[in-house]
Parts: sequence; structure tokens; C-alpha cells
Amino acid sequence: MKKALVAGAGGFIGHHLVNFLKEKGYWVRGVDIKEPEYEKSRSDEFYLLDLRYWGNCLEATKGVDEVYQLAADMGGIGYISGNHAEIAKNNILINTHMLEASYQNGVKRYFYSSSACIYPSYRQQSVDVIPLKEEDAMPADPEEGYGWEKLFAEKLCQYYQEDKGIETRIARFHNVYGPLGTYKGGREKAPAAICRKIALAEDSSEIEVWGDGKQTRSFLYIQDCVEGIYLITQSDYPKPLNLGSEELVTIDQLVEMTAKVANKNIRIRHNLSKPQGVRGRNSDNSKLYKITGWRPKFPLLEGLKLTYPWIAERVARERNMQGCQ
Repeated sequence: MKKALVAGAGGFIGHHLVNFLKEKGYWVRGVDIKEPEYEKSRSDEFYLLDLRYWGNCLEATKGVDEVYQLAADMGGIGYISGNHAEIAKNNILINTHMLEASYQNGVKRYFYSSSACIYPSYRQQSVDVIPLKEEDAMPADPEEGYGWEKLFAEKLCQYYQEDKGIETRIARFHNVYGPLGTYKGGREKAPAAICRKIALAEDSSEIEVWGDGKQTRSFLYIQDCVEGIYLITQSDYPKPLNLGSEELVTIDQLVEMTAKVANKNIRIRHNLSKPQGVRGRNSDNSKLYKITGWRPKFPLLEGLKLTYPWIAERVARERNMQGCQ
């Protein structure tokens, strides 16, 4: 039985990854500064540890074959655009300590969760964006704060593989969504925020959308994501790989699709004063297809049909609780 550590197991993707690895027959240790918010972890043991600190990283990585490093200080565009120093500091500490601790504890494989935020802004200035290939990362001009620290950690993984021999694998996530994820509080991503707003809205009412709604993105359903993580980790390819959907939509189209799932007529009020990120971003998965054979199974509409009801149920429950107070 292989033993794996999922760092960030209290978070959205990490929690789903624990479930995936358990289904594969792994013994799994989960580590985070918090336990999963919405359901109990299936990990064989769960450590509450702050991975910014060296000693905690040594403890977390003992006795495992594989490390899946998803622990990070992160959130939606509002959060990452307003907390550059804190995000960069926290994540650089986590990633440098986790890599060295994994090396010292003899970990065989180390997966690192990077981000499409490492891609240069000059390649993302049009809504009709050309899908981003892995080699487009250079010359570098990533998202401030979060993007720069992710790009640095990618290089650190490369150096540890070249200089110290630890097998590192890297995925660049493109907008992952699904049930059991953060949907309020400022750290939620666009699909969860829109699901929440529509769940709160009355039929034929209006919701606020950040930006002009024409900015474009692709969104990857969580089950496709964790399968891709596993295949990348088990592959022989040591360089970064995109992990995303190639189904490009505008944010307004995302709202329309979510409203269709909710069976509501929704009007949009655009707020141009709020952060909206790059103008367009899409993933080119051709290299990942070639190396692993992975293809996403969930079109965006199908993923929203699984995500919206979960968020709507939570919103309705919270409303009922407030009404009883």
C-alpha cells in the first residue's frame, strides 16, 4: 500500500484529492491548518499543522512515498489582487520548507500545484485569447504576488529534481470549481460566487458581476482536476503541465449557464470598479493529452448542474437559520 501526504487537505481540491487517493487504495495523511469545512476527511490520519514552519513540514512528510503539495494562501481575484505581500511570504515559506523536508525524509514523488496565474499578462490581453501553452510562461510577467511566487516555486521544484534527485511533478491549475468549495467570504472563485449570488437572487432580479462580463475564462470541474493531478504525478514528465478545460466562455455566459441550471431569469449589473484579472485566459492541454491521455469528462454546463444545487442548498440552509434567530 502506497502512503501519500496531501498538504492542504482541509481545502477544496485537497479534500477531493484525499477521497480520490483513498479510492485508489492509498494510505493517506491529510495536513492543513484547518479541517475540511463541509464534511469529515477520509484520510487515515489528519494533522493540524501550519506548514509555514520548518518543524511542521518535517513532521508532515515523514514516512510517506508521495507528497501532494496543495497547501497555499490563496483565493479569488479580489483576495489575490489585494494581498500580494502576505500571499507571497506565506506561500514561499510553505513551498521551500515542504520541498526540503520531503527531500530529507526520502519522499519518492513530489507534486506541486501551480497556477495559470504564472502566465504573462501580455499574452492575456484579448477576450479571444490564444490558448496558453506551457512554453508561453517565458519571458516572465506573471500575476503580481500570487503568480510570481508560483513561478518561483516551479523553478525550485526543477532545481530540487536536477540537484537533489527528488522526482517533482507540476500542474498549472486553470480555475477549478465544484461542490465542497468555498462559496462566500472573499476567497471564493468566480463560479462559486456566481452560484451563490444566483441562489440568493429572486427570479427576474439582478446580480452584480465584476468587470464588463466580456472577460473570458475556462473552468475545470473538480473530479477532472484530481484525476489529472494523479496522472501527472505518476507520469515520467518532470516539467510543468497545464491542467484545465479548453471550453472558453465569457463571465456573462457563465452567469447565463448558471441561471439556466437554477431555472431563473437573471439580469446583470456590471461593476467596473472591481478587480477582474486578465482580459482572457484559456488552457492548451495538448501536451497533457499526449503524455497522460487525460481529457476532461465534464463540460461546464454538466459541472454546474452538480455544483449549483450544493451551493443553493447551503444558502437556503443559512437563510433558514437566520430566519429562526
